[in-house]
Amino acid sequence: MSGEYQQQYQQFQRDPGQFWLEQSKRIAWFKAPSAPYQNDENNFYHWFADGTLNTCYLALDQHVDAGFGEQTALIYDSPVTNTKQKISYSELQNRVATFAGLMHSLGVGKGDRVVIYMPMIPEAVIGMLACARLGAIHSVVFGGFAPHELAVRIDDAKPKLVLSASCGVEINHVIEYKPLLDEALETAKHHVEHCIIYQREQAKADMQAGRDIDWQSASDAADPIEPVAVNGDDPLYILYTSGTTGTPKGVVRENGGHAVAMHYSMETVYGMKPGEVFWAASDIGWVVGHSYIVYAPLIYRCTTVLYEGKPIRTPDASAFWRVVEEHKVTA
Repeated sequence: MSGEYQQQYQQFQRDPGQFWLEQSKRIAWFKAPSAPYQNDENNFYHWFADGTLNTCYLALDQHVDAGFGEQTALIYDSPVTNTKQKISYSELQNRVATFAGLMHSLGVGKGDRVVIYMPMIPEAVIGMLACARLGAIHSVVFGGFAPHELAVRIDDAKPKLVLSASCGVEINHVIEYKPLLDEALETAKHHVEHCIIYQREQAKADMQAGRDIDWQSASDAADPIEPVAVNGDDPLYILYTSGTTGTPKGVVRENGGHAVAMHYSMETVYGMKPGEVFWAASDIGWVVGHSYIVYAPLIYRCTTVLYEGKPIRTPDASAFWRVVEEHKVTA
């Protein structure tokens, strides 16, 4: 393995741009890029800027089209609610396409921002992928963050829509999200047109007429939508820093370079093969969750584990090894 690494590293050293342009052939572009990167008037570099693609297509549609629709895409394992669920690539594609249709009917399109304030449930992944399908830019805020912190991020991102759930479930208690969201929306200067709320059985949220929309019933009535082509340098998501050293700073990740890096890393960093099970024991509120719970495993056609639990007390310190054994996790 060290020889293979040295060979790739030497290729990279000789011509970094050409090395990554070659790696870009790993993914299914709608239009392949002609250059590795371009720099703009502010001297910022943008990778694969003249290529066109759709990250949701890479994560779902291409695998279904290739005949892998029955493969499990997502394993939802929630010891805090005693729930386990397996979702195939075909089912996930259908649910994402329909939810994207719902968001589109509310006026969400390419370049619009959507704040996602949700627990570790499949609907959170569906919301992220639906944004990518539309070319909209998601900004995930860790579920349960205080109203002021959520309001700061809403004011900065200026979302057209907020996706949330009625509650999150910790080891031994329920955190109601809706009152926190309502307070954040009241204090934020930016006006949000609609909130789509997923009602969980552990706590039901009070809905505000005219603004709040029930996730399940509205999704059932929506029409699916096809992936929208975006440029390589169009943003996929904004993720904010913690703000411990001042105002939270929105880090922007672009579609093209992100997709290439995610695909490359699954093989060369983690040694995965398509069809194997990958588990990032993180949260979608953090960048590891974006990269390695949602995007990289699905782009590479692995099965990804979405775990709503802790390393301890769910039920004990063997919790993680139970997940590894039961779901046959490779890495």
